[in-house]
Amino acid sequence: MYSKNVLATIGNTPLIELRRVCEDVPAKILGKVEAFNPGNSAKDRIALYMVEQAEKQGKLKPGTTIVEATSGNTGYSLAMVAALKGYKCVLTVTSKASQEKLSLLRSLGAEVVICPADAAPEDPQSYYSRAEQLAAEIPGSFYLRQNFNMDNSKAHYHTTGPEIWKQTEGRITHYVCCAGTGGTLSGTAEYLKEVNPDIQIIAVDAYGSVLKHYWETGEFDEDEIYPWKVEGLGKTIIPDNVNFDVIDDFIKVTDRKSAQRARALARKEGLLLGYSSGAALEAVYKIKDQLKPTDVVVALFPDHGTRYLGKIYNDEWMKQQGFMPTPEEEVSPYSYTQLKRIYKVYKRKYGRYFRVTR
Repeated sequence: MYSKNVLATIGNTPLIELRRVCEDVPAKILGKVEAFNPGNSAKDRIALYMVEQAEKQGKLKPGTTIVEATSGNTGYSLAMVAALKGYKCVLTVTSKASQEKLSLLRSLGAEVVICPADAAPEDPQSYYSRAEQLAAEIPGSFYLRQNFNMDNSKAHYHTTGPEIWKQTEGRITHYVCCAGTGGTLSGTAEYLKEVNPDIQIIAVDAYGSVLKHYWETGEFDEDEIYPWKVEGLGKTIIPDNVNFDVIDDFIKVTDRKSAQRARALARKEGLLLGYSSGAALEAVYKIKDQLKPTDVVVALFPDHGTRYLGKIYNDEWMKQQGFMPTPEEEVSPYSYTQLKRIYKVYKRKYGRYFRVTR
């Protein structure tokens, strides 16, 4: 059996139990690993769905140039879809996008425009504004606007949500997902809430992003905004795709712990995943005291770690940021159960040489 093209392989990504990295969490923790998509991220789903919906609506025709503002992953997925369908692709990205991501975008023939990461959304130099400008300047172009294009969340409503429900045989109790454009979070959550309203939706946000504060107060607060490192997490605008009504809890995570959790996934589970996957895992740890042994938690892991080799998987970069774990935080190559066994063996063999003082 074969696929007619690479786009036919999008979706149906595996759900993997995290036995070692989450051994001390009192619930079954499953990772929805979107890196198994052909473009190595969850954005493959929305790129294909948004483009095909635009084609059906007559907005995309032969010779059209696709324009998008992206943190990198949507750009790669769009470039892949555009290459197969014969469209040109122009992408605006922020300067915090990793070099690996930029190289990947260009490898598929996309034109990349780099914009300052600290530019406010309304700044003419921001990657949002530059995308608007380019869409106006390029004849026959179409700006997809993933933040405000509701086909973004519909893609996940029709694919990711049903997949998770089927893979867990309806036993999922919690869905943990990073909030960015809102499509992956909201589309999946809307489906899950329809089939079981009791499923808890845990959204993840970055310090420096406005999303959690908006969910709590209904107010956009510019004072919340400051730079952060995690790519694909958080926003300085309020995207239409974020359905705040389906969210049960919003958790902020730090750049430092997110990086450490991603590295732990690689070293304990053999899963080389992206920065925001570490953010999702950190959120799981932040709710672990609320979990029961009967709970089934699905954490969505958005992309592959090869796009971050120069950052979170680079010890020098980690040291420069002050993110390297202290000796107490360092990830052990042994599981929690293995460490307990080792401790018991050493205590039995050598306990008489040690005197416990209080």
